Amino acid sequence: MKIYRLSIIVLLLLAIIVVFTTCGSKAKSVDDDNNDSFSFMNATVVDSQETGPSRPLFNIDIPSPLKKVSEQILYRKGYVVSYNKDTKLPNWVAWKLTAEHVNGEARRPGNAWHEDTDVPTPRANSFDYKGSGWTRGHMCPAGDNKWDSDAMYETFLYTNCCPQNSNLNTGTWNQIEISCRRWAEKYGEIYIVCGPVLFQQEHETIGDNKVVVPEAFFKVIVCLTDNNAKGIGFICRNTDGNRKKDLYVNNIKQVERVMGMTFFPHLPNAVKDRIKNRANIDDW
Repeated sequence: MKIYRLSIIVLLLLAIIVVFTTCGSKAKSVDDDNNDSFSFMNATVVDSQETGPSRPLFNIDIPSPLKKVSEQILYRKGYVVSYNKDTKLPNWVAWKLTAEHVNGEARRPGNAWHEDTDVPTPRANSFDYKGSGWTRGHMCPAGDNKWDSDAMYETFLYTNCCPQNSNLNTGTWNQIEISCRRWAEKYGEIYIVCGPVLFQQEHETIGDNKVVVPEAFFKVIVCLTDNNAKGIGFICRNTDGNRKKDLYVNNIKQVERVMGMTFFPHLPNAVKDRIKNRANIDDW
């Protein structure tokens, strides 16, 4: 009887060992698959000056922390912004654009532009732009947030805005925004970072709050769809009008050098060179 009970115990222990060993093997295989996949699932979005919870938003990969530049990270429903209290502008705005985000019932609200009370005063407001000769240029566009009325409303915060030449706003910059929406529909999702370019010179400012007028704007886009991983960048002077966007193509590495920023720092090594060092508008 004792031998029988001992045999039962041994069998139970063996069964437990087999179950744990099998589970461990499955967990390892899942991790291995994640390491090989083209995604930003493991990217972290953390900053000591951030406003809001420390978390990835839509699993996007925000630029590396900036050096010697004022930076406050702000999380919105549809994008993340690095705000600069010295220029009263975003350093950059980043978001994930999906096919679903470009379609929806949300409509552009009237009189939607509003101050961002999450940033310190002085800060940009409507009076700064009034009569300035510059338009309010979205960084993350309202048209990328038709999926949700709150997300669209937040695109009208002045921390998502820069003084922009009206010809650029309605011309080339608008062309690039429309192209991004088409690419999101074509590939399912893309990742975008854009913002102002400030040359090493004295800058024009507008309004009592001295909002800096950028000399140019950049936008970088990444597609991580299997077998279609690619990247492209654009730099447009803040004077250009309705010219073909093809004239402003740069690869992402070139934009990084101009901006002194590192975009998409968690790109998989297998595709990093292809995405950052090549740019061909015909590939899109």
